[in-house]
Amino acid sequence: MQPQSRRDRLRTETVRDIKAIALRHLARGGVNAISLRGIAREMGMTAGALYSYFDTRDDLISALIADTYNELADAQEAARDKVPSSDPAGRVLVVAETFRKWAVNNPSGFRLIYGDPLPGSDLPEDSAVAEAERRSCMTLLGLVAGAWSAIPEAVQEVEVDWSDFHESLVGPSCAAFPHLPASALAVSLRLWGRMYGLVALEVFGHLKQQTHDPEKLYRSEMLDLIRSLGLGHS
Repeated sequence: MQPQSRRDRLRTETVRDIKAIALRHLARGGVNAISLRGIAREMGMTAGALYSYFDTRDDLISALIADTYNELADAQEAARDKVPSSDPAGRVLVVAETFRKWAVNNPSGFRLIYGDPLPGSDLPEDSAVAEAERRSCMTLLGLVAGAWSAIPEAVQEVEVDWSDFHESLVGPSCAAFPHLPASALAVSLRLWGRMYGLVALEVFGHLKQQTHDPEKLYRSEMLDLIRSLGLGHS
């Protein structure tokens, strides 16, 4: 790779600083707290200068969403790869627990990508956000692919067809795992739903009056999920 020019390095550093300030504003007041003019003031720049990095506030938010999806996927994949592929149940568990830990430690990021969709958030399928979101889906489908031979036929035989899923997900799924049937994607979405449910309740504050130990409750839920997939776990 050719080394970056000084101008490119400065641009990269400025974009990183813009995103860092935007994330601080996000943590303090949610998406509505992010303002290009406010960020420009904090950086000692004119608003016009900031627009040379991001054309609109929505462009900045889209970049933050893509970064957040990829940050989560990086953490989940790193955790997965520490568990042998011969232990699919262990891989499912560690990816799920990594998801919860990330969400609890980064509630503003969780809300950004898994809260209410932002107005005008229907982005092209080749956008950085769409690609990052698909990466998260592929991480979970990869878990199912690694466990597929051990999953009982009764679990595999979900009555679905590829036409039941969005075409933007079908193509990458078939390309990455051509041996898998459509039912594998259904199982991965089932996995995702169970992983997400208790985490969302915890992050949005709905478990405070129900349990003193949401981590223990979540682990129990994930172990039950693993058993329901016929994998078991020691």
